[in-house]
Amino acid sequence: MKLAAVLATRGTHVATIAASAPIAEAVAELAARNIGALVVLDGAGAVAGIISERDIIRALAAGGPVLDLPVADVMTRDVICGTLDDDLETVLAVMTSGHFRHLPVVDNGLLVGLVTTGDLAQALLQSLAGRVETLEFRLEAEIEQFGVGR
Repeated sequence: MKLAAVLATRGTHVATIAASAPIAEAVAELAARNIGALVVLDGAGAVAGIISERDIIRALAAGGPVLDLPVADVMTRDVICGTLDDDLETVLAVMTSGHFRHLPVVDNGLLVGLVTTGDLAQALLQSLAGRVETLEFRLEAEIEQFGVGR
């Protein structure tokens, strides 16, 4: 299954924020939307970074006034992005090994969606359930055809 299929189910709306916005604005957006991360866009609409709850917690733990800092000072800059053609299982493995829960999805360098490990796990479970159902159907057909078990 490809990320395009996951986004077709999940939707393509992504909460974003400007790199120059204060951390207080990011905190308010995260709380209002009940989400864990915002994608940070540059002026051209390309992914410049991502700011997550974990980034904000690390900044708070370091001490000092955090809420007035710009998002750019706290965000994760080297963001791994997926593409619509990326394979679900591969992306989930990369996210798991990299210990991150949010993956921006880009097409021609522009943001087209965001997936979470939860989205991918749910899609994988649905895919596996479909495979099991297909195998059960084929097995039943072969049992009927060859009279196995009679």
